[in-house]
Amino acid sequence: MRAAVVTEFGGPEVIRTQDWPDPVPSAGEAQVEVAVADVIFVETAIRSGGHGQFFDVQPPYVPGGALAGTVRAVGEQVPADWIGKTVVGRAVGFGAHAELSNADAASLVEVPTGLDLETAIAVFGDGFTALMLEELAPPMQGKEVLVTASAGGMGLLLVQLAHKAGAHVVAAARGQAKLDLSKAQGADVVVDYSKPGWEKQVLEATGNLGADIVFDGAGGELGAAAFTVLRDGGWFSAHGAPSGGFAAYDADEAERRGITVKGIYDLRADTTSTTITGAKVIARAVAGDLKPVVDQVYDLDHVADAHRALEQRQLLGKALIRVR
Repeated sequence: MRAAVVTEFGGPEVIRTQDWPDPVPSAGEAQVEVAVADVIFVETAIRSGGHGQFFDVQPPYVPGGALAGTVRAVGEQVPADWIGKTVVGRAVGFGAHAELSNADAASLVEVPTGLDLETAIAVFGDGFTALMLEELAPPMQGKEVLVTASAGGMGLLLVQLAHKAGAHVVAAARGQAKLDLSKAQGADVVVDYSKPGWEKQVLEATGNLGADIVFDGAGGELGAAAFTVLRDGGWFSAHGAPSGGFAAYDADEAERRGITVKGIYDLRADTTSTTITGAKVIARAVAGDLKPVVDQVYDLDHVADAHRALEQRQLLGKALIRVR
């Protein structure tokens, strides 16, 4: 089969389309003929050799975590009636950017009639995290909610969820196009965090009281600045790291001010008690609660270009990889 392969740690140029052995599903796995797959920012950091403490992977490897396609074979302990179904699911480890990939059978969700595959895969991964954040956060109705990196795939979903919950939503992003998109998805106020003093604009938007809830998808210095606009007793999610790391904050200050902080480990389904499932994500998409915005779709030979677009902050919403 053909696959996009990370041949060594490095820049996007290390991704090359190659022949790769067909995967054989083990117990609890299903072989999926991939039609379209997700691609997210964290994959660029893994490709460059970062996040080793979170992801145990060495090149050469096939990237890609979430996929959509047709089940062609199943391993032991997986019902044979999955064969032939159109599904979304998670690749085992990585491997979604290939013509065939093994998926964790427990993650599979049949795509309902009326929901196209691109929408299903675009919402599947980011939607899972967004709904976990919605579940972890305090009730948002009537609250001041700040979303950073608001024009990314997950940021836009968080803007939608906060708006639907009845929050006053402040969205922070870089550049007018991203601000306009955030506004279109339900933000009440938009702030360009590439400009000095953006934190003051956030405070002004909240009546100088500060945000009750911050969903920080930016990380780095931007995330640290977002922490400073929280009011006492607020809630902060440090889940994003595209700025070079997760938001730094003073744990003693957080405790002193009664601020609750949730980090990346709080968003891992294997370490967190959560009621969110892939089926719930798809159901919320069908209901119209989650409406992913897809900016670019790349073919299998241009996965490197998708990585470049993510790293250069060129996307308004999501990128996908169309395999077949």
